[in-house]
Amino acid sequence: MRRSAFTPWLFLAPALVATVVLVLGPVLETFWLSLHNVVLFRPRVRPFVGLANYLAVLNDEVFWSSLGRSVVWVGAAVGFQFSLGLTAALLLNRQFWWRPVARALVIVPWALPSVVIGLVWTWMLDFNLGIINQLGMQFGLLDHSIPWLAQPRTAMAAVILAITWQGFPFFCVTLLAGLQSIPREHYEAASIDGAGPVRSFWYVTLPGLMPVMATALLLRMIWVANSLDLLLVMTSGGPGTSTQTLPLYAFLKAWSGADYGYGSSLAVVLTLLLLSVVIVYAVRSGK
Repeated sequence: MRRSAFTPWLFLAPALVATVVLVLGPVLETFWLSLHNVVLFRPRVRPFVGLANYLAVLNDEVFWSSLGRSVVWVGAAVGFQFSLGLTAALLLNRQFWWRPVARALVIVPWALPSVVIGLVWTWMLDFNLGIINQLGMQFGLLDHSIPWLAQPRTAMAAVILAITWQGFPFFCVTLLAGLQSIPREHYEAASIDGAGPVRSFWYVTLPGLMPVMATALLLRMIWVANSLDLLLVMTSGGPGTSTQTLPLYAFLKAWSGADYGYGSSLAVVLTLLLLSVVIVYAVRSGK
């Protein structure tokens, strides 16, 4: 009896060891670095400073501004991705002759590396040769070329547009799978009761998609909140700090600023903020 109870743990042991080494190990290492003054130019001198880095974070104006931009970045990007993905999922759930091709093409932005997407959108938004400026002036939408990535009032909108294009296929595929799991009998019953397309969507589609939507929104919010590759390629946080989010600030502080201790404390704060969101979601979903 004892041997049979121990057998599952024996099979799980390799995965548990890998999880501890590859996940928990770096997390503990980051937390340890955040309690020390670790500067790249003095790698062997690591004095213990306790919570000094965290106190410095709370008094750092750049941290608070980066946190505010992170909220805008996550809220706008995930909101637009979800709206576009839901619309695409509803369209791809209908019957039309080239639906297999459309379903294959919608995956393309999600399949491309973030660096490639960043380079493509940087070219498309270019002041001199960008196709967006060219089309805007050709159709009379713009009077002149706009340096989208070179001025603070348009840079954030430009990178949000790029990550929206990159991320909406995730919602499209996820919600399309959820749509196909809703029984057709529910729509037939709603039609018999006199419900039109709007009421069917509101009272059948949305309730049926709610669990999928909640999980997809949580996952995508965490991914976008942690993402920095697209920002790094397109703007590097500029112009100035107008597109510098909290993960990018932590990265630049650690690598460009060579201050691993302070950069690690920023990463820990970001992890705690995201963990709090996950805990709230778990508590609410458990009710």
